[in-house]
Amino acid sequence: MKPYYRTLSSVCAVLAVGCVLLAGCGRHTAEVDTVAYQQELDTWRATRLKNLTGPDGWTTLVGLYWLKPGDNRFGRDADNSMVADYPALPAHVGNFSLHAGRITFHAAPHAGVTHDGKPVTTLALTSDAAGDPTLLNIGSVSFFAIERVGHVGIRVKDSAADARVHFRGLQYFDADPHWRLDARFEPYRPMKKIPIINVLGMEENMDSPGALVFEVAGHSYRLDTVLEQGETDYFIMFADRSNGSQTYGAGRFLYVHPPVDGHTVLDFNKAYNPPCAFSRFATCPLPPPQNRLPIVVNAGELRYDGAGH
Repeated sequence: MKPYYRTLSSVCAVLAVGCVLLAGCGRHTAEVDTVAYQQELDTWRATRLKNLTGPDGWTTLVGLYWLKPGDNRFGRDADNSMVADYPALPAHVGNFSLHAGRITFHAAPHAGVTHDGKPVTTLALTSDAAGDPTLLNIGSVSFFAIERVGHVGIRVKDSAADARVHFRGLQYFDADPHWRLDARFEPYRPMKKIPIINVLGMEENMDSPGALVFEVAGHSYRLDTVLEQGETDYFIMFADRSNGSQTYGAGRFLYVHPPVDGHTVLDFNKAYNPPCAFSRFATCPLPPPQNRLPIVVNAGELRYDGAGH
């Protein structure tokens, strides 16, 4: 799991005015200026939409191919070891060589592959494990190496992808300040490792700084948080009884600020769908068993009604 699952920062971190106007962004959340809160959510949702449908957003995913040690010929033609059934790619794109964890790309003649606007013949690639990966381009198509739990893959995006061009928009439950909750933070000392499984069945142990304890209708619940590499906010993967009917079947994501005086704000109105809700080529982490809530959380982003997904 990588920090880029974060589609946007909390608006309280982006708009200081939000924290001033609201009676929240802190421990006490009972008194909320509903007009200011709706404005904050509108801004948050607009940023969410922009990041999701931008030229590098999750709706541009069109392929994912896993490398084997040695040579991996890539292209649209059936004689490639990695066949990319995508019309915007040439019959032969090139060869990805994987040796001892090192990735080298050798472009096929006349494939038109570029990097930083310059033609590519042979190039050593950096994966997303080190931050920004080496980006290769053919027209509107880009591709780069990713690493997931010891596996190396090639992710393909197209800014002209059908899922982006014909995106149907995001829908939400009505904003409800009652789902903006005070949560007590229970730290794990030392930080605990919790197993996280993604949609491909890969398992990774993630750092959990602690759990959030909160109340709904007089009952207490808890959610384990995860601290991703390079992040300061805590990441939460959760499921609830709205999944599959009103919300995405595999659960949703949420970020919270680190606690102050042992408390933070848990705002389910900012719960959002993972990338897998929009593309079958994403590698989304799934909520751990302890983060499956036995209640309906009727707040946040609804299930996406995209055609063909």
